[in-house]
Amino acid sequence: MTAVFSHGRLRLYLLKLLDDGPKHGYELIRLLEERFLGLYAPSAGTIYPRLQRLEVEGLVTHTAVGGRKVYEITDAGRAELRQRADELATLEADISASVEDLAALAGEIRTEVRGSVRDLKRELREVARQTRQGRWTPPTPPPRPAGNGGPPGPAESPLLAEFDQRLAAFTVEVGALVRAGRLSDNQLRTAIRVLDGALDGLRRLLR
Repeated sequence: MTAVFSHGRLRLYLLKLLDDGPKHGYELIRLLEERFLGLYAPSAGTIYPRLQRLEVEGLVTHTAVGGRKVYEITDAGRAELRQRADELATLEADISASVEDLAALAGEIRTEVRGSVRDLKRELREVARQTRQGRWTPPTPPPRPAGNGGPPGPAESPLLAEFDQRLAAFTVEVGALVRAGRLSDNQLRTAIRVLDGALDGLRRLLR
């Protein structure tokens, strides 16, 4: 769960969403995901226990519609929202700041990944162009160290060696940026999703 919802604040925000109209659990999850620009989505295991607790406290009630529980705020729930209006306003401001931070982090990582992918595409196109023109041949591979016992490995192009160097440098730099930023768990999950997207892009490129 994102840090902005610590100390029971998610409970308050669920009341706020239900004050806009009755909703089932997955609608609440979708609305929270949209509020965080798709960078955070609570799990069903996070939402439903809180809804059940709110119901026990008399702040929400539910009806069964199409096999789903549709939750609705009660008068007691609205009274709590009125009593905690200042706290809710602070929460909204904190959510806005958190979304800005997450979006900025995602943008930085996407820019870094996009630049690396562009470099890789450019280098692959250059190899393909030189190969078509008959100007590129793989160099003779260096001999393996004595005592290895295996046959020589396949030839490795200079561009492939450069790619290995850039990949190592990219890994080190991203790791340093993430660690220096002291990111929250949610921000780290966002970074992981961005890196997964870059990997999927490379897989499609190299098919």
